[in-house]
Amino acid sequence: MFKPLCFLIALTASAAEPTVDWEKLKAESLLHFQSIVRINTANPPGNETAVVNYLKAAFDREGIPYKIFAAEPGRANLVARLKGNGSKKPILIMGHTDTVGVQREKWPVDPFGAVLKDGYIWGRGTTDNKDCVAAGLMLMLQLKRLKVPLDRDVIFLAEASEESGQLGIDFMVQQHWAEIEAEYALAEGGFVHSENGVVRYVEIAATEKVPRRAKLVATGTSGHGSRPRRDNAVAHLSTAVSKISAWEPPMRLNDVTRTFFERLGTISPPDEAARYNGLVDPQKSAAIQNFFAEQDLGKYSILRTSISPTMLTAGFRENVIPSQAEAMLDIRALPDEDMTKFYAEMTRVIGDPSVKIVPAAPGRPNAAPSRLDNEMFRTLEAVQRRIYPKAITVPGMTTGATDMAQLRARGVQAYGIGPRFDEAEFAEHGWHSDVERLSEDSLHGLVQFLWHAVVGVAATK
Repeated sequence: MFKPLCFLIALTASAAEPTVDWEKLKAESLLHFQSIVRINTANPPGNETAVVNYLKAAFDREGIPYKIFAAEPGRANLVARLKGNGSKKPILIMGHTDTVGVQREKWPVDPFGAVLKDGYIWGRGTTDNKDCVAAGLMLMLQLKRLKVPLDRDVIFLAEASEESGQLGIDFMVQQHWAEIEAEYALAEGGFVHSENGVVRYVEIAATEKVPRRAKLVATGTSGHGSRPRRDNAVAHLSTAVSKISAWEPPMRLNDVTRTFFERLGTISPPDEAARYNGLVDPQKSAAIQNFFAEQDLGKYSILRTSISPTMLTAGFRENVIPSQAEAMLDIRALPDEDMTKFYAEMTRVIGDPSVKIVPAAPGRPNAAPSRLDNEMFRTLEAVQRRIYPKAITVPGMTTGATDMAQLRARGVQAYGIGPRFDEAEFAEHGWHSDVERLSEDSLHGLVQFLWHAVVGVAATK
């Protein structure tokens, strides 16, 4: 019987994908994940080399080649590479091996014990970001064991110093770029969103806001507290902070956030859909933005460059009027924000010559969002349909910062993926939380998602 050519091509492509026994791999995935979480790499001091040594042993057993790069002793990065035929540019898989610190008194279990309890693995780094490290390790092991023929090199970077410092991605980009240069990259930042146990959408991070911190510095005349002064630096600073907090920079959507709201509108109940679709309506937008400001801070933050006062410094005695007072502002800029113009507008809003804006040195670079019309993003959409057929894919802009910023600045199309979370679960037990944990099912889902995504763009058809 005659078969259309497109059918035969699709059949051949799907038949070429290697078969993986996911049930058999669960125990191994869990073992590697727990072992990596049990290694205390709280930054500072980091000690990421301890995780690198664990990965080395795993790769040595399988004959997977790797290199180690360290700017400082104890703070190593590992790069493993499986070679393709070179017909396409490499794909880079990243996971950072450091974590933030812990307040042990707030944990009901050992934060570095990786205890499996109630279906969850409890421990610092379970969601940020040793889940991606374990998934990347499992990807490399399976590609090697199954001898998957590749059009692209598959590079796995276990990076140090993501939470603070420049010993990880900055060191690798600036001094060892040839080792990690790629067309595409997959790292942290995305989510599989579920509500009441049902996956609604898979969010792929295609861009992120850029940290641009600054100080407000108010100056005046010092004096005795019993003689109030109109040039009191504390008073002027307080007024400036109040004005900046009340100021709402204009809303600006980009291709990623516009598509995010448009796609959410197609799967949401009528009241939610009306908000997502009404954002661009001048008659409705202000009320919708106000709703987000009160009810959904994540969606509110992606609408604009945001400013949050975080620290105040002034005075040294209760009866002395200080001559200077400072406030730290955590500014998270849209990727294309012109900060020179933005600071000028802040100065206008404050309207006080005794208060100066002192920008901090730039950290992560800004870069254009990754594209939504290329092979990688289409493959991520296809993987979503395969694993979560009743959901949709939406592109996202993360409000926090990731090390994909440095990659995008070098032209890499980088995307954030992640495990499955219920919204309430993540709010209480997600990134940097006092009691971080990840469900075992979420871990296995991430391992599978990463596998299908990489095979989809890298394996020879």
